[in-house]
Amino acid sequence: MSAPNDGRGAPTDRRGAPGDRRGDPSVPDDVLALRDPLAVLAAAAGRAILEVYGRHFEVRYKEDASPVTEADIRAQAILREGLADLTPGVPLLAEEGEATPYGERKTWARWWCVDPLDGTRDFVARSGEFSVNVGLVEDGRPVLGLIHAPVDDVSYVGAPGRGAWRRDGEGPWRPVRVAAPEGRRLRVFVSRQHAGPRTLAWLEGLANTWDVEVLRRGSAMKICLVADGSAHLYPRLGPTSEWDTAAAEAILVGAGGALRRAGDGKPLAYNKRDLRNPAFYAAWGPEAPHP
Repeated sequence: MSAPNDGRGAPTDRRGAPGDRRGDPSVPDDVLALRDPLAVLAAAAGRAILEVYGRHFEVRYKEDASPVTEADIRAQAILREGLADLTPGVPLLAEEGEATPYGERKTWARWWCVDPLDGTRDFVARSGEFSVNVGLVEDGRPVLGLIHAPVDDVSYVGAPGRGAWRRDGEGPWRPVRVAAPEGRRLRVFVSRQHAGPRTLAWLEGLANTWDVEVLRRGSAMKICLVADGSAHLYPRLGPTSEWDTAAAEAILVGAGGALRRAGDGKPLAYNKRDLRNPAFYAAWGPEAPHP
């Protein structure tokens, strides 16, 4: 997850005329029909990322101090072209690219929300913990998400109300489901790169009630691992943007979990004027302990 855009607009692709796309035949009524084509597309982006990962690469820094590499740019180009072919006319909101004024994108009813390389800091650090995130958002809510981890060759897909699945390599899709903690044992993910003092202080307080096991990992895969029951909770109290969470939220909610704002517990909103997310938590359910 990277530092957020300043909110004046969003990086986007301008192919197709944005607007109300809910009746667009390019998106099937059953969004899960896009599962396998999206998996192929994300895997292609992942291979491009790994080609750069396996050699020397340059790192430049954007105005917000977040890093960007050739891998980010190459992966986004693959996703941009592939999504335009798969769903012609559906707009794309992505981390890398030119800004689109809010006055234009606020008319979008359906759009792709993409982070071509989530966890660029981990990519630069060569931790192996980064992912390709592709989410479909409709009327401000994620309706489909696919996340691919190139190093592990693992993919997750999910749709709220429909379910969530994991696939290793090109094997079969296997359903996943969140798991509530047993007794007082609580497995909690924190960001490898962004677990600040506020998060650590909250975890210290949590330990007064729970037997907490803290796990560190990069990218939105943390949310996928909550979705498949490997962990119970992921609090994120630092900065993120909508493309960091859209795909992961669709997967988590499809698996029976919840991604909610810290404090009031309300769902996140998408395609806001300011694309930055508030602090949030991802968990087995809204009843989970949360900041």
